[in-house]
Amino acid sequence: MGGEAPPGFTTASDSYGHEHLQNYLSIDLFCMAANLRLTAAAAAELGRQAAVAGTPGQMHLDVIPGECAQHIIRIRPGHLAGIAIARADGITLHAPQEQVGVLKNLCLDYRGDLSGGGFLIRAAKGIEPCACGSAFSRR
Repeated sequence: MGGEAPPGFTTASDSYGHEHLQNYLSIDLFCMAANLRLTAAAAAELGRQAAVAGTPGQMHLDVIPGECAQHIIRIRPGHLAGIAIARADGITLHAPQEQVGVLKNLCLDYRGDLSGGGFLIRAAKGIEPCACGSAFSRR
């Protein structure tokens, strides 16, 4: 981080050698509050979409009520509001702070082929993805 940590904070390095800022409760502020994980494919596609939209490195994710499951993810370019919930490969994904609990433990993936592509929610602890891939329910 290039310097001393502010009072009440310490730094810690992850397995990649990146320094993270932690408070006295050992909450890792770099790894984001939501613990939302991005696969390499998702990070690459988010980066591509952000660049095409003119907001390089910045994307926004929020959840809206779903029909096939409790929640549907909606991804838009830019930093519309909220806090950073994930960073990977030069992309920062933001979300409304009040939705952090809903996004906890999600794994966002991307699959593409010749006929198109889309973001998918992967199964994880406490998450039941819908067959459509963009919706999920909490167990």
